[in-house]
Amino acid sequence: MKPQNYYIIDFDSTFTQVEALDELARISLNKHPDKEAIFKKIEDYTNLAMEGKLSFSESLAKRVQLLEANEDHLKQLITRLKKKVSASFSRNAAFFKKHADEVLIVSGGFKEFITPVVSQYHIKKENIYANTFVTTGDGKIIDYDHSNPLSEEGGKVKLMRQMALEGDLYGIGDGYSDYQLRESGLIKKFFAFTENIARESIVSKADHITPSFDEFLYVNNLPRAISYPKNRILCLVVGDIPKESIDLLKKDGFSIRHKTSFEEKYVADVGMILLADGEKIEQEKLERAVKLKTIGYLGSAKNKLSFQTCTDMGIVVFDDPKSNPRSASFIPKRVIDFMNKGTTYMSSNFPNLQLPAIDKSHRLIHIHKNVPGIMAQINTIFAKHNINIVGQFLMTNPTLGYAITDINAEYDKQLFKSLKKIENTIKFRVLY
Repeated sequence: MKPQNYYIIDFDSTFTQVEALDELARISLNKHPDKEAIFKKIEDYTNLAMEGKLSFSESLAKRVQLLEANEDHLKQLITRLKKKVSASFSRNAAFFKKHADEVLIVSGGFKEFITPVVSQYHIKKENIYANTFVTTGDGKIIDYDHSNPLSEEGGKVKLMRQMALEGDLYGIGDGYSDYQLRESGLIKKFFAFTENIARESIVSKADHITPSFDEFLYVNNLPRAISYPKNRILCLVVGDIPKESIDLLKKDGFSIRHKTSFEEKYVADVGMILLADGEKIEQEKLERAVKLKTIGYLGSAKNKLSFQTCTDMGIVVFDDPKSNPRSASFIPKRVIDFMNKGTTYMSSNFPNLQLPAIDKSHRLIHIHKNVPGIMAQINTIFAKHNINIVGQFLMTNPTLGYAITDINAEYDKQLFKSLKKIENTIKFRVLY
């Protein structure tokens, strides 16, 4: 019998983008005359504990003493935290629903604010392990339950030893207490979560660095909202590109390399390129960039790259012939929209297709030569695999057909192989 898997997930700076006690301090001390100095002390205690430079119990005690918080402040904090759930966790809510018995939230934070946030994602209350506050009759937070092992140094290790779960345990988190589970031998692998913060002292000790929860699900072959994590897609930025443009791509989770030229070592693996005005792509390099899906050009790309070659290879180009000052944001957004939704609206070489993402479905993109009978072949393959089509879109120009199909069924890899083998196929990929 296959052993039971358990997924041990941290809360602060992992499930959420922020450290909750730091946020609580900013709420409770909002009108305090020395608030900035106190904020700094609390953040310092947090970081020292997360990096393993201060015992967790000492850090926790010092932070709670400085809070001056009450239950009304907690309500405000919960509202704020619900808006600060890490993006990759938020979009994978379906995973938590399907694997509710296997997901455990284990945190040095507090149940009072953790439970209302993670319960929205189908995580069972009995699977939430955290500290609890001690309050006075009027709701003022004065202490915490010191008998809880999670309030102690090495608390996660102590708790997991007490629980004695049988099966394979996988830990995901950003701090030293998460690494301690791996060090103790209680978990099979430790995944350092870096979507919100990357602590070098922790990253260097991880079994795997996971820039997003999508990456964690991908490497463990678990159900996920997107088929291929964006942090695995290499985006090459070439030339004098505004910071605004780069920040947009980084925020969306792509793996960015900013270079002065299209270096040879990136030709085989690059998935996206953003070029500054005046930059060129050599024809022979373009022809060898077989994984390249889209090019954004901050200006007119005419005579700077071959539109025909891009079209023949299924590469979507977005440029700005009028060199509009807004292209620094407009072009990266078009590139991102194509990568996320398959939208080719306002592209320079593809049929224009604009459509929303559809929940609870998988989106398949098929780029082919515009010859008769392709769509019939695509749909015949779907029928053979008993695939239910939610929506289907086709746009063509004289040479190219661009088809998007949304399906709501589970699929197997043989389906992909069959679609790729259709004669006159240029490119096929699963978007999400």
